[in-house]
Amino acid sequence: MSNAFKVVKDFEDALCDYTGAKYAVTTNSCTTALLICLDYFKTVYGGLVPVSIPKRTYVSVPMQVLNVGGKIEFRDEDWHGSYQLSPYPIWDAARRFTSGMYIPGQYQCLSFHWSKILGIQQGGAILHDDPVADLIFRRMRFDGRTEGVAPKEDTFPVRGWHGYMAPEIAAEGLVRLSLLPENNEDLPNSDYPDLSTYPIFQ
Repeated sequence: MSNAFKVVKDFEDALCDYTGAKYAVTTNSCTTALLICLDYFKTVYGGLVPVSIPKRTYVSVPMQVLNVGGKIEFRDEDWHGSYQLSPYPIWDAARRFTSGMYIPGQYQCLSFHWSKILGIQQGGAILHDDPVADLIFRRMRFDGRTEGVAPKEDTFPVRGWHGYMAPEIAAEGLVRLSLLPENNEDLPNSDYPDLSTYPIFQ
């Protein structure tokens, strides 16, 4: 890892300390974090069963299910802060960020967008405790590459996206995290439409 990206690792370590997760893999958005988790489970299980999500949520969530070739099932759920992409241990936690929030054995996807609790320019992360997934997630967010290895010397065993967090974003996150209270209330839900009524998701 280059010195320029050391601040990204420092931010990930700080996220682990704050949330209680063993690993934190930063990305350029919560949307990318969800995409990576969905594609990982598709690969592990050789496909996806239909993914159940609340019918009122942000539109990028079902879009990522479609992007990995999955099918969507909508459910009525009055959720707050986070919800599960059932039956997988993947959580959209874009509207939650507080100390000790990590749930063991789960993959919680965070948003650091300016409208969210941490409120930096952009960015997201996957909180988890799986050492095997951690190595794969880090490749997937970086074009399938190995961090610190030149492309001509690398192998590319997994699909990847250009979804890593820039050092300047991580630096801002470190500063804001150092000032953040230990306990933060979930953000209220936006006025989400009923996504189950849109033909693209049917």
